[in-house]
Amino acid sequence: MLKKKICVVVTARPSYSRIKTALTAIKNHPKLELQLVVAGSALLGRYGNAVDFIENDGFTVDEKVFMVLEGENPTAMAKTTGLGVMELSNVFYKLNPDAVVTIADRFETIATSIAAAYQNIPLIHIQGGEVTGNIDEKVRHANTKLADVHLVASEEAKERVIKLGENPDMVVNTGCPSIDLAKEIAESPNLDFDPIEKYGGVGESINWKDGYLVVMQHPVTTEYKQAKVDVTTTLKAIDELNIPTFWFWPNVDAGSDGTSSGIRTYREIHQPKNIHFFKNMEPNDFLRLLKNSKCLIGNSSVGIRECAYLGVPVVNIGTRQNRRERGKNVIDVMYEKDAIKDAVKNRIDSEIIVSEHIYGDGEAGKRIAEVLASIQLHFHKTITY
Repeated sequence: MLKKKICVVVTARPSYSRIKTALTAIKNHPKLELQLVVAGSALLGRYGNAVDFIENDGFTVDEKVFMVLEGENPTAMAKTTGLGVMELSNVFYKLNPDAVVTIADRFETIATSIAAAYQNIPLIHIQGGEVTGNIDEKVRHANTKLADVHLVASEEAKERVIKLGENPDMVVNTGCPSIDLAKEIAESPNLDFDPIEKYGGVGESINWKDGYLVVMQHPVTTEYKQAKVDVTTTLKAIDELNIPTFWFWPNVDAGSDGTSSGIRTYREIHQPKNIHFFKNMEPNDFLRLLKNSKCLIGNSSVGIRECAYLGVPVVNIGTRQNRRERGKNVIDVMYEKDAIKDAVKNRIDSEIIVSEHIYGDGEAGKRIAEVLASIQLHFHKTITY
């Protein structure tokens, strides 16, 4: 029996966390063959070389696609997308998959969708139907319209995809594979490594063993000119709180040069004694670090998804996660120094936060593989109303 060839495209550090358990389940499924393509910032050292973690986890990378143009502004994002369409078209032609999987909503993912759809390759979209701010909102729903099968992460997301005119039989709530990793951590939560010893990073060698914060703040593509000002505001708040903090580098997006520049400038001028900076961590180590933290601050979706499952307090800043379905672990504030400080103190002093299973129960990877093995694949469709 011929196996279905499933080509998964990972374009960035967070995308790997969002698909890792599904990759394992596809790789191990008797009816499926995994074809793995790593592209975009997942190949770049300044964004943490996610490809190294992927290969260290035992996955074979079939193709690597270097497609990120310098500039980190909206024009560079558009050109990178165009280059991605050209390069990924060749990759899909060469690999000849039975289906292509595109993940979530980062701007590179639309290149995957276009390259597959125009070549009549059935497209599987993971994590459609959600709502946020940023360009991600447009890209996510555009991916939905190009996709033939929709593997969503919540019942609300499922309802939205169906309202977009998709065939209900092709929309399945599998949950989010990132919650599979969170479930593993919740079952064995102890921080069993020294973050600085294992990952190095830069900045002060902080005393984190009595408690620490984690910050992950990305630029907002629709507000990219504010990126340096916004990150400086958060840096001032965290500096004044004077709590040991692990701070993670931003994703590649329009405005990430502003965010990076703001971090470097603040670090050189103020030399904060309580902040240590990292580019990346293995997905499980990152979640273990979060689980043992006092609070996550920033605007990453990990605060909305995995932290809800893990019961980690979160201060979500700004508009990047606007209207995304969230749990009681999250407090929303804008970019105001004192408001951020007050919100962090509130979260630290809050009662124990109960785990909420908004984005799945920890079995998404296996469900995704089963759907891919059993579903009848098509590369054409019509709107249902």
